Amino acid sequence: MEYSIRFTPFFEKQLRKLKKKDIVVFQRLTKKLKEIKSNPNHYKPLRNMLKGNRRAHLNPFIIIFDIKHDLITVHYVKHHDNAY
Repeated sequence: MEYSIRFTPFFEKQLRKLKKKDIVVFQRLTKKLKEIKSNPNHYKPLRNMLKGNRRAHLNPFIIIFDIKHDLITVHYVKHHDNAY
């Protein structure tokens, strides 16, 4: 199944800031987003308040996204200490 990916406005703002501040982390993030797009069900589903979402590790950051049919929505990327 081919998935399409969509970013929330908050995540797009984070991407712009990250591209200016730290290009290496930005490149790692784009690589991880390609991996998520190819196989999003591989990543761990979350529980409690974040139920319905999944997480992907990009040490020391966490990417939070959800899957609806064939659409992946990326909500945000935050440091592990602040992500949950």
